[in-house]
Amino acid sequence: MADCWNLVRRSLTHYQRQPAFILWTLGFPLVSVLLYGYVFGSAMKVPGGGDYREFLMPGMFTMTMAFGFMNTATAFVTDAGKGVHGRFRSMPMAPSAVVTGRGVVDLITAAAAELAILALTALLIGWRADGGPLASLAGFGLLLLLRFSLIWLGVWLGLVVPGPEQAGSLFAVAFPVTMISSVFVAPSLMPDWLGTVAAWNPVSATVTAIRELFGNPVASGGSWPEEHALLLSVAWPVAITLVCVPLAVRRFQRLSR
Repeated sequence: MADCWNLVRRSLTHYQRQPAFILWTLGFPLVSVLLYGYVFGSAMKVPGGGDYREFLMPGMFTMTMAFGFMNTATAFVTDAGKGVHGRFRSMPMAPSAVVTGRGVVDLITAAAAELAILALTALLIGWRADGGPLASLAGFGLLLLLRFSLIWLGVWLGLVVPGPEQAGSLFAVAFPVTMISSVFVAPSLMPDWLGTVAAWNPVSATVTAIRELFGNPVASGGSWPEEHALLLSVAWPVAITLVCVPLAVRRFQRLSR
């Protein structure tokens, strides 16, 4: 735990000295809120009625959490390229601290920076969580659960990709995954085959679940994954964690061979 905390302090110090990184991380979702909420929002209709910006904001929260795995991967591959991991392995410290420290830092930044600032922006444009305090806390908890599971995906990818340039190209994979979901439109408005893919998307499960918890328009098409979104919003992150943790640990252990 002491080694983990030292690495957490190291990473937080980097953020403190490079605030542009946090601003860049928040830039895309904030611009997306303005673009989809005001430029395209007037042309968007929520099936069953409701304000589109109320429908949009839970999707933006989830998209921000989903994109976070790229920051994890970039941080890991940058340290690996500079030989930092090699120096850590030569020091009298717990090897697990390298991974757990990264995870703690990402959860802190996700909660204290990304979600907090995005939620403040949402409140300023008129979004409200009408489901009650406990339901709202549960909604933000599901967002952090999704982020936690994707940390391990980011760790594994950061140990697999050869350099920061390749880590940056992960956006080309993450963007379609978030777009083919219920972040911006209901799957029922998509072609049948695409709507099925979107409904079973792990991102869609979290989006639909937190819309219900926040008391925002849901626009469910009646499919099984939409009707059981709360269950899937827990099951998908647990499954991702169970798959990615062994992959990440095994890959990190191979660095010492």
